[in-house]
Amino acid sequence: MPQQASPRGTYLKVADAVKAQIDAEAAMTELPTLAELMAAYGVSRGVAVRAFKVLKEEGRAEEVRGGRWRVVRDGEQRDRRPLVERIADVFRVDGLKVGDDFPSTSKLADRFGASRPTVAKALDRLETSGLLSASRQGKRRTVLALPGREEQS
Repeated sequence: MPQQASPRGTYLKVADAVKAQIDAEAAMTELPTLAELMAAYGVSRGVAVRAFKVLKEEGRAEEVRGGRWRVVRDGEQRDRRPLVERIADVFRVDGLKVGDDFPSTSKLADRFGASRPTVAKALDRLETSGLLSASRQGKRRTVLALPGREEQS
């Protein structure tokens, strides 16, 4: 979409083009970056930012850390709590008891759709709070205490 003589409304056309792309690609989860959008449609950064804001206002996209944008599908429910809180739910959901092995970083990364380093940071916070044992290579983390309880191993 080439830049027009008058940019008025150009951001709406870019937003419509991105919405069409979201509808056409069911597997699409992330939107292009600002730079990719600017290059693809020949628009300025301000126009691309305004297009993203339109998508956000319409509930079609949400901003995530790092300046990225994620696709939001109709009827999609997202748990917007911090990752450490969602991982803490694993104790209850999986029925873990003191002394049980905690799922590995890789399994949790797959389960929550997060990177392993991000999951490792969340696990470190649970370790610091005394819920999990320390992580060492080749040794699984174990449950030391359950969230919300005074029980210790």
